[in-house]
Amino acid sequence: MLESSMLDQRYAETAFSNDYQFTQGSGYVLPEYPFVEPPEIKAGSPGHQPLVIVGGGITGLTLACCLARLGMPAVLLDEDNTVGVKGASSRGIVYTQKSLEVFQRLGIYERIAAKGTRWSVGRTFAGADEVYSFDMRQQRGFDLSSQPPFINIQQFYIEAFLVDRIRELGHVDIRWNNRVTAFSQDENGTLLSVSTPAGDYQLRADYVVDATGSRTPFRGWVGASVTAKKGDDRWCIADVRFTKHPPVERHTWIEAPFNDNRAVWQHLMADEVWRIDYQMAPDADPAYVSREDVVRERLARQFGPETEVEIVWVGPYAYRSECIDQMCHGRLFFMGDSAKVVSPFGARGGNTGVSDADNLSWKLAAVLRGRAGRKLLESYHAERHEAAQQNVRVTNRTARFLRPADGVERLFRSATISLAKQHVFARHLVNTGRMAVANPYTRSPCCAAGGGLSVQNVALQWADGSDGTVNDLIGWAGGDLLLLVFGDLSAAARERLRALAASAPVRVVQVVGEGRPQALEHVRDPKGHLQGACHVFGHAWALVRPDAYVAATGESIDGALVKAVGTALALTEGATA
Repeated sequence: MLESSMLDQRYAETAFSNDYQFTQGSGYVLPEYPFVEPPEIKAGSPGHQPLVIVGGGITGLTLACCLARLGMPAVLLDEDNTVGVKGASSRGIVYTQKSLEVFQRLGIYERIAAKGTRWSVGRTFAGADEVYSFDMRQQRGFDLSSQPPFINIQQFYIEAFLVDRIRELGHVDIRWNNRVTAFSQDENGTLLSVSTPAGDYQLRADYVVDATGSRTPFRGWVGASVTAKKGDDRWCIADVRFTKHPPVERHTWIEAPFNDNRAVWQHLMADEVWRIDYQMAPDADPAYVSREDVVRERLARQFGPETEVEIVWVGPYAYRSECIDQMCHGRLFFMGDSAKVVSPFGARGGNTGVSDADNLSWKLAAVLRGRAGRKLLESYHAERHEAAQQNVRVTNRTARFLRPADGVERLFRSATISLAKQHVFARHLVNTGRMAVANPYTRSPCCAAGGGLSVQNVALQWADGSDGTVNDLIGWAGGDLLLLVFGDLSAAARERLRALAASAPVRVVQVVGEGRPQALEHVRDPKGHLQGACHVFGHAWALVRPDAYVAATGESIDGALVKAVGTALALTEGATA
């Protein structure tokens, strides 16, 4: 380990990134991690790893933690020595139920829940009038999970929890202050050139995942094409503490009288810090709108001049919308903001990166262990590119509603706001951000009939009567597919299931209500929540993947089930790992 005073001065500090142009405030105190000289430097020859992850943000760390949980070796390279982004530490704050369910499987949910703020109620205002509200606890699809609809917490906290958990689990080598400077690949593998404070080295890998963010160099290295749209909508974040704070709800103003009739968001995060997002004029000067006196004047207009405020962090940004056209390039996979960038409406940025990681991790583990065909990795693009396109479309509609073009768009918004003040039907047309949900997979080559839908982390009972959840079952399956069979089993069905479990990476569990089980491995579902979460009814089966998505459903234990298992693992004739 090298002391900081001994580090090579040629290693430049990490620059601002992710479109934050200027920041100020007392800031956040971020943990710093030590640089350790990679063994390849002393060896003087390239090392070899089955998998290298580039980028230690929330997406890369989630992937690393998913792999560590499955016992898969990997190396993660990060050019900085801390979590968060230099100069833009706060970033994402709203984490959805699907992400929280992933974090529960990884073993960090309790830390997040203890530190963050739960909320489910959102209110939208136009001037002084409330024109729309929701309570996610009352909405179907959010009410049965063991995790709440949302928790607000600064992103760097989750990243730090992930680092700690990876250290606890082992298997993944996190290398801080390791910057990738070149990449190449052929049919046999990849080669990375890496710069560090102690010198340069090369690293070979079977597969590489790019999680470096929106300014990734990998797109250029492989010639990846991107469909992009740059907006001129500008915002200024103010992370603040109050002596007397507002209600613990998401409040949104479409036309805020205290912000020149532009939009405003208001959220509570951890440490009693409030995130206030102010929409600025398109030609606003980032340095000016971030000046402390200007920020305080804006806050005073909203909360009153007598309100005492501590400014923790300020950062203006301008968003853009883009989606890579192909998320798999040979042995390279794009993930998180490297693959797509969306405007921050509805919490579809970091949360979709978490789902990217959850999707790819089990597939990489299955392929590298020889339990699935190589074509399984191609399904990552089919599934997560569809999700990325959905999220880009949804957030672009919100952006157009919040800053409509003159003409039809502005007329539609004005009419919607006017009607919403008087009529319930129009309130659902108010679009200040459709909150992120688990994306369905309708194009997946690895999902059969009934597949492609997310499974909530609902409660169940183990055979001994103790409480459990879907995540517990997935953890018990250890990276294999989980076949849940609902209802009674005939002797012939039991024999077929035993043969299937003996010949494929599938763990079989019978699910019963109050009846008597016919299988040793069984759980009880007295309220039918598990069956509902799997999107099946009556005597049926559901094939559940390690990322809590249904691969297929059916009724009979027959050839269709065997074919569904082969499809889910891309075990086609001639496929090799």
